Amino acid sequence: MTRESHAFHQLKPLHGGSVLLPAKEAVISMMKEEPEMVPVHVPTPLSGHVWSFVRQACATICIFGVFFVILNWGAIAQIVSWEYEKLTQHSDTSNALYQLVDKKNVKETPLPLTKNAQEANKLIPALSFSVAPPDTRLVIPRINRNVPVINVSTESLIKKDWSQLERDMQEALRYGVIHYPGTARPGQQGNIVITGHSSYFPWDPGRFKDVFAVLHDLKAGDRILLYNNQKRYIYEVTSIKKIWPSELDVLKPSTENKITLITCTPVGTNLKRLIVEAKLVKVES
Repeated sequence: MTRESHAFHQLKPLHGGSVLLPAKEAVISMMKEEPEMVPVHVPTPLSGHVWSFVRQACATICIFGVFFVILNWGAIAQIVSWEYEKLTQHSDTSNALYQLVDKKNVKETPLPLTKNAQEANKLIPALSFSVAPPDTRLVIPRINRNVPVINVSTESLIKKDWSQLERDMQEALRYGVIHYPGTARPGQQGNIVITGHSSYFPWDPGRFKDVFAVLHDLKAGDRILLYNNQKRYIYEVTSIKKIWPSELDVLKPSTENKITLITCTPVGTNLKRLIVEAKLVKVES
């Protein structure tokens, strides 16, 4: 027996029963133990970051789209219904509004000849008078619109109180389309400017939040009617365009008699303005 082994056998247990091993044996024992596992951070490849961004972007777009549809449901429903009618050729171009400007759509049947005076009297239809509405109204047969035109006070315009003018206009838009203050009035020479909503907040109490939702469907040559003071002003569309809100030339006076319709576009945004211009072709009393 070597001295090292003899010394090992001579070791006495310490208090508690453990035995103090020599340094050599302690090192051997430590070498035999399992090494502790240290987690290693593996960097995420660039493609993983890209796909994560794409998923988040898609989720954001979907959420935004749902809210956009909810906020503009009235206008979107009108546009979808209008496009469906055009695709299925169900758009009614013979409605009562079209008959106001297109006499060809009014069916006229000649009375039959009879020798009996009493029978002849029975065949004569009741007289039909064309009565103009008592208020100022805008009629657009192409998109089946017949709406009141509300006048806005020019007091805020004269005082250059633009915030109050905006509040006055928004209040008036609840009751129809509005005659833009400071522009020519019906019967006056110049540029009559009328503006209306294409879409607005669904919780707003107004009934005309999307009255111009399908104004973009007007075409050159379409007729627009404006009733005022028992007179009917017939206009013919000459141009349709989109402009930036900062382009205010459409509000300027004009030497020709015309009407300008303005609304926001695309529907649900105020990014641009849709402008429809029409020239006066006839005035009927």
